[in-house]
Amino acid sequence: MPKKSKPIYDYSISKDNETGKQFKDCYSEPFVTAAALMPDAHLGYVAPIGSVLITKEFIVPAWVGFDIGCGLIAVNLFPKSKSLSSSQLVKQIKSKLKEIYSAVINVVPMGLGETNSSKSKNHDLHEKTLSSLKKLIEKLEFQEHDKSILQHIKQISAKHLGSLGSGNHFIELSTNKENNELWIIIHSGSRGLGHKVAQKYMMKSSGSEKKAEYEQTFPLSDKSELGKEYLALLDFGLEYALLNRLEISYRVKEAIESVLKVKLESKLFANKNHNHAIYEKGKYIHRKGATPAKKGEKGIIPANMRDGSFLVEGLGNPKFLNSSSHGTGRQMSRKKAKSTISMSDFKKEMSGIQGTISEKTLDEAPQAYKDTNQVMGAQKDSIKIKKHLLPLINWKGS
Repeated sequence: MPKKSKPIYDYSISKDNETGKQFKDCYSEPFVTAAALMPDAHLGYVAPIGSVLITKEFIVPAWVGFDIGCGLIAVNLFPKSKSLSSSQLVKQIKSKLKEIYSAVINVVPMGLGETNSSKSKNHDLHEKTLSSLKKLIEKLEFQEHDKSILQHIKQISAKHLGSLGSGNHFIELSTNKENNELWIIIHSGSRGLGHKVAQKYMMKSSGSEKKAEYEQTFPLSDKSELGKEYLALLDFGLEYALLNRLEISYRVKEAIESVLKVKLESKLFANKNHNHAIYEKGKYIHRKGATPAKKGEKGIIPANMRDGSFLVEGLGNPKFLNSSSHGTGRQMSRKKAKSTISMSDFKKEMSGIQGTISEKTLDEAPQAYKDTNQVMGAQKDSIKIKKHLLPLINWKGS
């Protein structure tokens, strides 16, 4: 009997040939059982950003990527006192945009390599964050692990929690179109810790320390010692990334409270990773920049610095492999964006929004990304939009 072909789905918009080849190279691997490319897909390293690759018995560190657990959190903020309405709170925010922008910068390390001060006791982490971190490390100690990496994690894990990073990572203070809700959206991952783990196991799986050689598809059997080590560290990194975004959200909330002199309550909508490999029904679902979208599952899809973010609910579409985009996707490389977009155009697009608008963040200008409506429309069979949040303030690590 002829061998049954594996299901391959491509929902990408304006994909270039390199991205298409990268995707084909990945799904052609014999251990891949299904694959999908999301509407925001663009060229990555080894696997395209916006790809979903399902494997059996093998895990591929390079398909998860360097930023293990990169993802988003959405938190609804509202006044603790009933004498202040949410719409009144938004009005107060709008009158203090610059002060809030500065206050958050003072408490959240932003930018490449920026972490909590090593001089601070416990790096000024919240007690609930420290308690959760301790449990994560204790769990890892009882799993397969590399002792040197575990020691490294113990040394740096607290230092990196509550830090944003650079590139497309951001913090956004948003409101819905009716201006009666206030939201914090945060895009960040496992920071330097996750990068170190990813690099180490790409090297181990490839047998090389040369970047050009280890940044390739090298699968690890889930039954091998290396595979078990990586899976344990992957699990740690995914939980650590969730914890990192929570810690940032606590700091942002407290910064707003300090400026407005009001007490706020918070309600979590979702905290989701979109760079991961998750074991389900005997297979590993690698998502490299793709949001889980099972039926009824909550998700967050950011657009760009101007267009804000979407809170969505999954429809559980098997032809999307229960996934959606993790954003709107770049249509320009960072280099091309910096050479073709002017600062005057960048500032014009961001009119009315307080943000990190500078030469250093020019590559994150709205024009560098694909059309928001087109990307969201291309996945209407995978997710339902619950809310469209528009930015009041956008922070980026420059």
